[in-house]
Amino acid sequence: MAFRGSNASSGMGVAEHSKTAYLELQRKKVHRYVIFKIDEKKKEVVVEKTGGPAESYDDFTASLPENDCRYAIYDFDFVTSENCQKSKIFFIAWSPSVSRIRAKMLYATSKDRFRRELEGIHYEIQATDPTEMDLEVIRERAH
Repeated sequence: MAFRGSNASSGMGVAEHSKTAYLELQRKKVHRYVIFKIDEKKKEVVVEKTGGPAESYDDFTASLPENDCRYAIYDFDFVTSENCQKSKIFFIAWSPSVSRIRAKMLYATSKDRFRRELEGIHYEIQATDPTEMDLEVIRERAH
């Protein structure tokens, strides 16, 4: 069920397919990542792109626009020092410094609301340029 409030600060709904795509990543490992955008006309967060399990972190970062904001979920697989296969789910708030002020405000004010809809996220990263979310940053956070 999607919430559609008219209150400007939290009026962003979450499309049903956004929640479904997240659950597919989290539980079924269908996606390596999901990129979400805010559809300003519909006033909701929708899925823009998903990446299959074989896609790399580079494929993921290449899918983020250089000059516009997005939310993204990335399922990071790694092997611990004890040789255990682990997976951590990252929520990434991508807000490049060159994006429009209005977009930055919209994504900033809607983020917590959207994130609350997605249970089981391990880490959150806010990035304004690619270096703030590069693979080393993800690796350090996950270990």
